[in-house]
Order: sequence, then C-alpha cells, then structure tokens
Amino acid sequence: MFASSAFAGTITFGSVGNQFDMEFVTIGNPGNPADNTGNPNPAGSVGYSYGIAKYEVSEQMVQVYNNLGPVPINKSSRGPKKPVTGVSWNEASRFVNWLNTSKGFTPAYKFTATGSTAEDARHLNISLWDPTDTLDYDPANRIRSKRAIFALPSYNEWYKAAYYDPETGTYFDYPTGSNTAPSITTGGNGQNTAVYSTSGPADVDFAGGVSAYDVMALGGNAFEHEESTFDLLNLSAAQVRGVRGGWWGGNVAELSSSIRYAWEAGHRDFPLGFRVVQLSGSPAAVPEPTSMAIFGLGALGMAYRARRKAKA
Repeated sequence: MFASSAFAGTITFGSVGNQFDMEFVTIGNPGNPADNTGNPNPAGSVGYSYGIAKYEVSEQMVQVYNNLGPVPINKSSRGPKKPVTGVSWNEASRFVNWLNTSKGFTPAYKFTATGSTAEDARHLNISLWDPTDTLDYDPANRIRSKRAIFALPSYNEWYKAAYYDPETGTYFDYPTGSNTAPSITTGGNGQNTAVYSTSGPADVDFAGGVSAYDVMALGGNAFEHEESTFDLLNLSAAQVRGVRGGWWGGNVAELSSSIRYAWEAGHRDFPLGFRVVQLSGSPAAVPEPTSMAIFGLGALGMAYRARRKAKA
C-alpha cells in the first residue's frame, strides 16, 4: 500500500551484506505558520507533510554508497556510527541521487559535467533543471527535481523539523524542544542536551536530545547542509548553500534558530555533514511503514560570509 502522508519508518538501501537502514520521522502539520524571529526570516512554513531522517548520515552509510554508487565521495574515519563529515554539498547530493536511483526513482539533482578524475567529479556543480526537463522542472525550486523522493532538506524543511512545536504552533529557540540552551553531552539522549564544545562527535543515534518532532542532533554533533542556496532563490547552481545546526567543537549559539552560515557547494570542511528528507514525489509515493521491508528489498549574529576551507 502506498501513501503520500505517512513517512515514519525504516528504509533499507543497498543489497544483502552491503546495506544500511535509514529511519525517517514524519513532519506533519502542513501549512504551519512561519517563524518571524529566526534566520532566515520568515522560515519554517511547509505546505506538505514530509519525512526527515531521524539521524545524521553516518560513515557506514557512506561506505555502502562508496561500494555501490557511481562516484565515491569523501568519508571521515572515526567509526561506522559517527556522522560522516568533510563532505561537500556536491558530494552529499550525489549520495542522495543514489538513494533515489537505487530504488528506481529519478535523481533529485542534475549533474551533466564529468570530471577528468574521480576527485574532480566529486566536486562538480550540479546544473539547474530547466523548462525542457518537463517532468522535473519546478520554477519555484530549480535545484530539486519535482519527482525526487529523497533530497537534502530545504531551509524551510530543516527549520521546521528543528524548531517547530506542533503542539502549540510556535517555535523553540533550540532544536531540542526548548527555549533554554541545551546542556553539553559527549554522547547520550538526555532531554535538552546536545553535542557541542567537545572534542569529537557522538554516534548518530546517541547524540543528544530530540526536537519536538523526535529528530536527533539537529543541533550539535555535525553541521548540516541545506539544499537551499544562501540567498534562498535557488537560481544558481554554483551559489553558496545554507549550513546550520552547529557542531561538536562549536558554541551553543550556533545551535539556535538565529544562526545560519554559508559554504560553497564544491568545498569540504571537517565539521560538515548532512541528513536526508523523504518526499511523496510523483508519480509514486514512498511506502508506508507496513511495506518498508518490501521497499527495502525491491559566531552569533550575522555570520553570513561564504566559507572556503581546505579540503579534509
């Protein structure tokens, strides 16, 4: 059975002996009000239900992709359950494309150029979908295919999952379901805790308290790529992208709803990771949890400068 509104559940990617499970949480309450107090302003209003991975993408997930996917991407080496970091936006989008194509769906992002070396290929910018791409072109978002089932989260999708309170219809200041800064943890799942001001990241499933939607480590552990360009327009394939959420060595202000940074799409940095969203898409929706097993087998303030860092 298929449904466009039920996303919670676990999906298996890869093949027997070389696979991983990704757990998704439903972000409902479509048409919720936007937040006018954070950054960007407004943010967080999403007109549809969607799913978001409960945990950040791990090293083990990327290792499976590197074994099976078309273009291997960078992978940190702290342990299989640690968040993968040092990943550029372009690399993360290649991973997401493989999630789609490995299940028979359309890639979310359009890569048209090929590099002379594997290293070149990892950092190539996408192309924008254009009106000749009839089934994929969305004039409101030329980065993401309309048919994508899996994608990087837009700035609104990420912000809502992190800060929105579906019970009150208001927004929290921190992505741990609180307006009080979370306490520091080096690993755990205590309420209103997060991994920051520490020496390294925690395992993705033991990385602090959860948001109001039960999503872990939207604050701390690793910075996360947004799909959206920093100017929010999505009209340039090479435009710097939004990054947010804070990281294990950062300060608590970076976890708040008021902080958003920018990174160039083709550049890595050691604290940069990502997570995935799940969409209903077209022509087919993703299965409900009851059919997931079958599916699996078949600096506070205006810190807006683009960061160009050395490769990890």
